[in-house]
Amino acid sequence: MKITAPLAILGIVGTITLTACGGGSQPGSDGGVSTPAGTNGGDFTSVLDSAAPAPVTIPGATRGGTVTVLSQSGLSGESLDPTAAYVTDAQDIDADLITRALTQWKYDPKTGRSVLVPDLATDLGRHNADYTVWRFTLRPGVKWQDGTPVTVQQLEYGIERSFDPETFSQYGPQTYTERYFLDDDGYEGPYLTPHKADHALSISGDTLTIRMKKPFPDMPYLGAMPAMGAVPTDPAISAPKRYSTMPFSDGPYQVRSDVPGKELVLVRNRHWDPATDPGRTQYPAEYDFRSGQGREQIDQILLADTGDGRTSLSYDSLSDVDYQKLKSQDPSQLAVGSTPCTEYYAPDYTKITDIRVRRALGLAFPYQDAMLGAGAIPDATWIPATSLLPPGTPGRVDYRPLGVPANTTDVAAAKKLLTQAGAVGFKVVWPYLAGSTQARQIAQSVAASFDKAGFDADPVPVAEADWWNTLLAKDGTINLRESSWCSDWPSGLTWFPDILKGENPKNPTIDNNMAVFDEKSVDAEMTTIEALPLPQQAAAWGRLDREIETKYYPIIPISYDGVATAHGSAIQGDTIDPAYGMPNFKGIWVRQ
Repeated sequence: MKITAPLAILGIVGTITLTACGGGSQPGSDGGVSTPAGTNGGDFTSVLDSAAPAPVTIPGATRGGTVTVLSQSGLSGESLDPTAAYVTDAQDIDADLITRALTQWKYDPKTGRSVLVPDLATDLGRHNADYTVWRFTLRPGVKWQDGTPVTVQQLEYGIERSFDPETFSQYGPQTYTERYFLDDDGYEGPYLTPHKADHALSISGDTLTIRMKKPFPDMPYLGAMPAMGAVPTDPAISAPKRYSTMPFSDGPYQVRSDVPGKELVLVRNRHWDPATDPGRTQYPAEYDFRSGQGREQIDQILLADTGDGRTSLSYDSLSDVDYQKLKSQDPSQLAVGSTPCTEYYAPDYTKITDIRVRRALGLAFPYQDAMLGAGAIPDATWIPATSLLPPGTPGRVDYRPLGVPANTTDVAAAKKLLTQAGAVGFKVVWPYLAGSTQARQIAQSVAASFDKAGFDADPVPVAEADWWNTLLAKDGTINLRESSWCSDWPSGLTWFPDILKGENPKNPTIDNNMAVFDEKSVDAEMTTIEALPLPQQAAAWGRLDREIETKYYPIIPISYDGVATAHGSAIQGDTIDPAYGMPNFKGIWVRQ
């Protein structure tokens, strides 16, 4: 799902998505089918609720006020077009405030769970016996910002756009439509192949039918991505270049202005009807998203809690010092929560072929030094990792792939493994972001620990403009890569097939498989698991996680991401929705 962009933390910055499942009904069933909870619990769990009522009200909440959202990088260069919105903040802002999809995530503050509920559809979808056909009926009464009704034809068009890997991206929802949706005629959306037929989608009355090329039990989860929503067919409105900054709204807010990288202003959509929406609210009069703010500047505005700072919030985590300060000053201004993301290093499976050498890297990694160098907050924004799946993910098992507790550095044990492998002096080369002092310091710390263990460590500075080409190239000397991954929804399906499935021979780069891992038996097991009903998938993904790490160790798990953010004292309902690791904008209001 989501791979991250380079920045300070381990040379990259985490982005965020969905994870974990709790109890609930199997979509398309008569209810009563329980979805297993993650064995580790955690506060990212989800429930399926096909009958969530509308409208949504918050007791005591008042209407009015402007919410100012401060961020460092913010929406710099990111598209608000729902088909292209794949970086977490853009996707979260779209899904919570602007655009609606087949289904949606609704945060339950009483349980800390993310609940999957209907949105444009009247339920979570109805499937056939083998999950190769899904039907969604359009909810009546939903309107665009100009007052015209949303139609099932526009819903079909919006989803058809996600077949296009060039106009939008090869990542994001395109990954899933290409992998699962039926296509026997090379259909690539209404822009690239306007004269070809789409065999996956069809309409009967107000019902949209989606046909799959293979079983896809996870369709209700995919349905919550903004790309699975309606888009006007009029090119004067929805041409991709225009739509990237001015998407048409069928949600509670619409775009008044968007200056990419600087400011996005949202105002109320007066044609949004709360009676049609079981997840969203419309309490603030306006949202003002301001990008390009310095981290220290944001922290000081929120700690001072004066003027506009009282009605401001940020989705960037505080520094450890400012977090501790606000925790003692006024903990009610903190919003702390989980994300579905794991930070990791990936030894190149084709270049570091001895598992003893890969394990030696894991034992020699200086976890505590890296945490301190990254400015992370222990047990808040940095949770020591063992398995690939983060806490709260359904079926997750807690194990020790190296036989030691998470984040244990044991240089002596690493050197012993290298000696046994006859690999003392093995050269390890990895890139780090040249423009970041923090990334350089972390790379130096990692290199020093690797050298002590008997490696020949060679961290290579890489300019930001060259980062992705360097990281993703198959040739060259790079044999260790740092990355992170955040799942799109609570299933191992949005983990393992993306980051550990065998190489795609058509792709000249590594793609998302940073380890260049390729084991056919593991690929076959993934294919088997993804066709299982959701309640059966969870335990199977957990077993596969453990099998991969203990038998092959292609990934060195470093940490699970959390967020620790702040808001002004007039902001109410600011909680972290673990579905995105972002503020739950659906529940925010301003105390007047």
